[in-house]
Amino acid sequence: MRTRRDDTTPAGRELRSVVIIGGGASGVLLAAHLLASPDPDLRVTLLEKQGRYGQGLAYSAQHRDHRVNVPARGMSAFADDPEHFWRWLHRRDPQLYASPWVFVPRRLYGTYLEEVLREAGERLPGRLHVRAEEAVALRPVEGGVETMLADGTSLVSRWAGLAVGHETQPARGGHVAVRVGSERDTPLDPEAPVMILGSGLSMVDAWVSLAEAKHRGPVTVVSRNGLLPTGHRDVPPLAIAAEEVPFGAGLRQLTRWFRSKIREVEARGGDWRSVVDGLRPHNQRLWQSWSDAEKRRFLRHLRPWWNIHRHRMPPDLHEGMARAIAGGQVRLVAAEVVGVEAAPGGARATFRPRGTARRETIEVARVYDCGGVSVDVRASSNPLIRHLVASGAARPDRMRIGLDVDADCALVDEDGNASARVRVVGPLTRGRYFEIEAVPDIRVQCAAIARSLLASD
Repeated sequence: MRTRRDDTTPAGRELRSVVIIGGGASGVLLAAHLLASPDPDLRVTLLEKQGRYGQGLAYSAQHRDHRVNVPARGMSAFADDPEHFWRWLHRRDPQLYASPWVFVPRRLYGTYLEEVLREAGERLPGRLHVRAEEAVALRPVEGGVETMLADGTSLVSRWAGLAVGHETQPARGGHVAVRVGSERDTPLDPEAPVMILGSGLSMVDAWVSLAEAKHRGPVTVVSRNGLLPTGHRDVPPLAIAAEEVPFGAGLRQLTRWFRSKIREVEARGGDWRSVVDGLRPHNQRLWQSWSDAEKRRFLRHLRPWWNIHRHRMPPDLHEGMARAIAGGQVRLVAAEVVGVEAAPGGARATFRPRGTARRETIEVARVYDCGGVSVDVRASSNPLIRHLVASGAARPDRMRIGLDVDADCALVDEDGNASARVRVVGPLTRGRYFEIEAVPDIRVQCAAIARSLLASD
């Protein structure tokens, strides 16, 4: 294997070098926070096998109405400069983006992240290197870590940052179900019946694509709970002091407290969204205060209801979907999907409505699989994640929804030892933080990791 060493200058003087694996939002934000340092000896190498930076699973969507589900005022790359993204938007089009209460296309936010990365690299030219390569393994070496690449070469650096982001769940229905925006997502007869598996934000993307294509045929949306994400409203978050939050309490006590807060706010003419958003600064600490049993109970029973209130959709999209449901074009069904198979007209799907033993079968022209992102790290399709777990260099967290990390986001091995050289950022750390999938949370994590690495010897 050929090795390219990035940890020394030609004169042999040691550099402070970081290889970041993953060029989506998490990787770009970590690189930008590192490159904010004035250290001329810092070197950051960003690896992204697709060769597109800032446009991972979340921000590569191409449809105009595949939009960010957080208003622009909350999407700055830098927590200490909350208007950074808003100023960038306003410079592009002062009339279109006259207010920070706007939900921009995700592809536009991907462009913003690309520019954040470019500007970070230009601050001191020569410190940033980007490579369209896939990392397949990591191994410790003296004074650093070696990143093995799929092309047979490797990079040696002092630290590595694992920022591979989200993975989609394996498609259901074999090769019958289709992913939105994939090559198989070809134009449909506008009158054809369609089925969507899943009712979360990924389903909204499928519905948006159909709406943009002027689709008029019936759409059946099937998910276990039949819950639709709620819509945003421009309301201020409630100021909730940490002393008010019942950290460590059981879910029943927390739920009673939470509902009482909502009743208080609504009695004053307020909105429940203020309570949900006001709790956000405390969400990670709440998660960490629970026992494993309480965490599992939340994941099994409460997460679907939490998600639809916490992860909301732009208000106009919510109103449009509500009209489609009220008008009968969209049918929302709480059910378990039993099977999906090919049929002469496209596909045949069978599901069992919730609370019944009855099975219902419908034939449709297409089934869209919108099951969302994978939350079982053991099912990862990423060769690097599989290598780390199989080799014992990493282990799943106790909920198995990410990799185990310590309080500094250092990767923890199968024996419980924290790595001195590998940090993990973004959704892979959800087992420790749970709420670590949106930019407002990831940017804080990236800033903390950057400070920690830059302060190291």
